[in-house]
Amino acid sequence: MTTDTAPQTIPASDTTQTLSRARGLAALVAMAFTSFILITAEFLPGGLLIPIAAELGVTPGQAGQTVTVTAFAGLLVAPTIGTLLPRADRARVMVLLAVLAAASDLAVAFAPSITVLLLSRLLIGAAIGGFWALSLTVVARITSGRDVARGMMIVNIGNTLATVIGVPLGIWASGLLPWREVFVAAAVITAAVAVLLAIALPRVRPQRSEGLRGLVVVLRRSGVALALSGHVLVVLGHMAAYAFIRVALERVPGIEGPGTALMLTAFGVGGFVGNLVIGAIAERFLPVLRLAVPLGLGAALIVLGILPALPVAAIAVTAWGASFGGWLVVVNTWTAHRLPDRLEAGGGLVVVGFQLAITVGAAVGGVIVDSLGAGSLLVAAGAVTIIGGVIFAGARQRTPDLA
Repeated sequence: MTTDTAPQTIPASDTTQTLSRARGLAALVAMAFTSFILITAEFLPGGLLIPIAAELGVTPGQAGQTVTVTAFAGLLVAPTIGTLLPRADRARVMVLLAVLAAASDLAVAFAPSITVLLLSRLLIGAAIGGFWALSLTVVARITSGRDVARGMMIVNIGNTLATVIGVPLGIWASGLLPWREVFVAAAVITAAVAVLLAIALPRVRPQRSEGLRGLVVVLRRSGVALALSGHVLVVLGHMAAYAFIRVALERVPGIEGPGTALMLTAFGVGGFVGNLVIGAIAERFLPVLRLAVPLGLGAALIVLGILPALPVAAIAVTAWGASFGGWLVVVNTWTAHRLPDRLEAGGGLVVVGFQLAITVGAAVGGVIVDSLGAGSLLVAAGAVTIIGGVIFAGARQRTPDLA
């Protein structure tokens, strides 16, 4: 007989000193700033493709591979960073990753060719993958393992804000500065964030590392592989639709001109609110949220696909953003409860799932939108998301199971 794992106390990585509330909040805010600047820099090339392509003598499609190589590097680093740096203080690793991201932006700013530019982007991909893989371990230390959900909620605020204002801010900056100077500015800001991290984060001892064997151990735990498969499907459905959100919104009558921008803002605001609300209740209602959040996400996509009327579309887009913002908290809280002794391995696998879903989702979404249209894509993406949510919520595991 199997049962859902009851919430467990997540052990802090270093319990030799309890952080004051003020210092703990400062550390979480520093991590939120880091997530903001990393995600902004990840998608910054999207608003700069035309000038980059023109100066380097390549097509916009070739310049667009800057995002692809970033995701690829994150896919490789997320599950292996614990193995590469088994004894390093995780706070210092966080600082190193921010420095690596700053170096990436600076290298891009002075890249003489598309090849050098793509190689430079590998660095920020590694920084992003490493940051999110270690974030659970660091947050567990900051919160002493008592409230990881709220801690991750604060860190995810940076991610959400990057979606709402970070990427448009980069596009706006490109209208004022040459694209190389935009990346120089990003490098300077990221370096400042590295200094902030160095000041704010406490020491964080690493959890035990068993290399790739540790990942296998985690995947062999009861229900974990199945739940992570559901997580991949949830994110895949979201990304397949989100990659073509502008095409999908253009189906809505009367949304011409600034209406699309307002809809995208509604998506971002929804994500911000969803992150806050779900973060506040995730510890208490995790079993319900494991199913409710992806069901809400999938339903919003299907409604948007079937009923592209302006009032309905506005509600659906906002609910879509809120659900995905909440999902980031749900999956990290589940990982903290299910794998309290292997947060680094679990966090790495969650990030791998994200990167895999981003890569596959955008590719599959492109095929569907070209052949069947944006409406069909939204319905299919919603169905995949719901299936993923059912699988994630239905993954049962024995308790205790800490092998």
